[in-house]
Amino acid sequence: MAGIGGSSYWEDLRKQARQLENELDLKLVSFSKLCTSYSSSRDGRRGETSDTTPLLNNSTQDRMFDTMSVEIEQLLSKLTAVNDKMAEYTNTPGSTSLNAALMHTLQRHRDILQDYTHEFHKTKGNFLAIREREDLLGSVRKDIETYKSGSGVNNRRTELFLKEHEHLRNSDRLMDDTISIAMATKENMTSQRGFLKSIQSRVNTLANRFPTINNLIQRINLRKRRDSLILGTVIGVCTILLLLYAFH
Repeated sequence: MAGIGGSSYWEDLRKQARQLENELDLKLVSFSKLCTSYSSSRDGRRGETSDTTPLLNNSTQDRMFDTMSVEIEQLLSKLTAVNDKMAEYTNTPGSTSLNAALMHTLQRHRDILQDYTHEFHKTKGNFLAIREREDLLGSVRKDIETYKSGSGVNNRRTELFLKEHEHLRNSDRLMDDTISIAMATKENMTSQRGFLKSIQSRVNTLANRFPTINNLIQRINLRKRRDSLILGTVIGVCTILLLLYAFH
């Protein structure tokens, strides 16, 4: 291949291939470490809440992944182009005598390219699977937290309703007790009234028989009326206080 420079052209292609392979090897090692650290960091934060998860770190790793993927794909494309040029050279007239050695070298570079391509796609696939799984789990955890938060609000409202219901039941029970006391007091006063009327009737009979005692009876009646007014006032005030306490 006199027009291209013969063996010097081949050596230049091999040099380019080795340089690209070295760069790819370093890039793939760094790429694999990035994916491993991404998986480890996600596993370490799996038990944390969304408020404490360092989202900025995840975003940075995602950007590094995208950047390194583009760089590796470009290197693979360049290495593929170099291998194609090497294949063209082996078919050039003038290299027939060295064709077996050249084909062996070309096949070795093609195998390296294939291994690097396979490793890149495998690592990239694992990374994307981990990220998709973690995004899905994050979405599920978010839905669970949202549900728990909503349930907490509903439980709080239910608790308030139960407390209000209990307060109303206590008020009703107090009202029933107040009414029962008032009814018992009324019955007791009615009974005492009948008893006092019976006594008054007897006293009046005695007063009519003994005029001297009449004045004493009148005084007793006045004091009895006064005591009745005082007792009625006390009972009324007590009843009002009980009603106010019940409706408070």
